[in-house]
Amino acid sequence: MAKKIMMLLADGFEAVEASVFTDVLGWNQMEGAGGTELVTVGLREKLRCTWNFTVLPEYTLDQVTLSEFDVLVIPGGFYEAGFYEDAYSVAFLDVIRYFYAQDKLIATICVAALALGKSGILQGKQATTYNGEGSVRQAQLQAFGAEVLPDPIIRDGNIITSHNPSTGFDVAFLVLEELTGRANTNHVKTLMGFKK
Repeated sequence: MAKKIMMLLADGFEAVEASVFTDVLGWNQMEGAGGTELVTVGLREKLRCTWNFTVLPEYTLDQVTLSEFDVLVIPGGFYEAGFYEDAYSVAFLDVIRYFYAQDKLIATICVAALALGKSGILQGKQATTYNGEGSVRQAQLQAFGAEVLPDPIIRDGNIITSHNPSTGFDVAFLVLEELTGRANTNHVKTLMGFKK
């Protein structure tokens, strides 16, 4: 039975941080071991990305059953594009709390870690978020009770957080490895040109 991954999209998300999951898991389905199904979910029927184009998620949150999913992935986005309006909403945070309570894998890129912090699940946990020069995001994550570390990717139990868009592929490959194993992940990496 395929492992189902929910990609939860907030309005104002950064498209490149979502596309790493669609590409890595898509390559796995076409050329790798298969056995994974990525489903895009939003709080609304049409979402606006940070860089001025729209995306139609496959489902809205009210159309899915959380218990059917094995993994939650969340790309980050920009304050200026309204990312936190969805990412800090009760409905969005409740999804995070559900996956955490079920001890399921949760992976975020960049400032999506702040939604985890806002949900309360990072209290006393090691994590990271956007680390750009002059950024206040790491201080905000620390204020949510996380122990913020300087590494580009942090895994604490079933929670993966990362610095910025450059970490996206690595986070997606970590998710793939968790679901299908290292040998298959290396195979997909090679096909995609990440390994020679």
